[in-house]
Amino acid sequence: MDNNQIPNLKTLLGRGRGGGLRGRARGGYGSSTQGDEAVRDNAVRGTDQDAAGSRVSCVEFGYLDDPYAKFFATQSSTRRLPLLNRGTYVRTSAIDQLVDHFLTTPTSTQKQIISLGAGTDTRYFRLRDKYPNEPLVYHEIDFATNTTAKLQSIRRHPSLQDRIGDSHFALKPTADSYHSASYNIHALDLRSLTTSSPPPLENLSPTLPTLILSEMCLIYLHPTTVSGILNRLLTHYVSPRTPASLVLYEPIFPHDAFGRTMISNLSTRNIHLPTLTAYPGLVDQRARLRQYGFGDGCRAADTKFIWRVWVSEEEKERVAGLEMLDELEELELLLRHYCVAWGWRDGEGEGEDVFSRAWSEVREQDGG
Repeated sequence: MDNNQIPNLKTLLGRGRGGGLRGRARGGYGSSTQGDEAVRDNAVRGTDQDAAGSRVSCVEFGYLDDPYAKFFATQSSTRRLPLLNRGTYVRTSAIDQLVDHFLTTPTSTQKQIISLGAGTDTRYFRLRDKYPNEPLVYHEIDFATNTTAKLQSIRRHPSLQDRIGDSHFALKPTADSYHSASYNIHALDLRSLTTSSPPPLENLSPTLPTLILSEMCLIYLHPTTVSGILNRLLTHYVSPRTPASLVLYEPIFPHDAFGRTMISNLSTRNIHLPTLTAYPGLVDQRARLRQYGFGDGCRAADTKFIWRVWVSEEEKERVAGLEMLDELEELELLLRHYCVAWGWRDGEGEGEDVFSRAWSEVREQDGG
């Protein structure tokens, strides 16, 4: 989110210096007229470069180690507010920790990650650097507009092609999708997964332990549409007997001053947050995960808790030294209004409790 999106910090908090923290808002919306739907989809697609700019800002100031962020950013670099850089850092590092636990938990098979509304996200490339020998199959799903732009960026930068490991990538015709044994980009509207004839997802295995990531993606869909998408992913594409999990990053608490401002600012841009009002708190986030079929574990924590508990004291000191941050009260307010929720189901075979083992020691937040 940028300074005229979620929320207008200058109005809400009384001071600020531009920039922004935002999520990857892509994947479609709930019910509306066809004309309204097109307008809203365009608004959502247009936010992708804001996300790329936020990552670049965090990298430039030393919050994140991501040599690939600059390759996907087409806008000029803009400094984000220090508290928003901090928020982006907490969000990214929290999801990285959950992914790391998943990838480092031993299994007898490959593992599979599905990133919804991936856009300019660089996680696949960072994981290839961090775990070069991990037998991982990675899938990204997004609108064709965004996947086409991402593939064009990969074509322009040999270092990205090296991470894919496809020596013939540059010789292949320009397209909006890409498929290989380890990396797959699927150009499609997530809503198409709920149709009577869902599209194929090439190289997606029904039997590999599967982690689904949604960072500010599913929140822009109607709750019934979200349920339909996840039901199709967890039954049609991934076998109900296969270990599977969902990690969500979304805002919470829509009914206080911060939440109302956030909703109001977005509505002026034809962007709406149906699941925010449907699942306003941590208790509601856990309940929705159970509704999706994640009966073996449902956890949630706001990013204020994650910063305090998940981040080591040594790392806190490092981050605190990167920029002067006077707005500590505002930072806590911001972090309290976003959460990470993660739920999982174990497989039916022996030794298929990969997620229960991976996250057994990851602390969640009481209440909420």
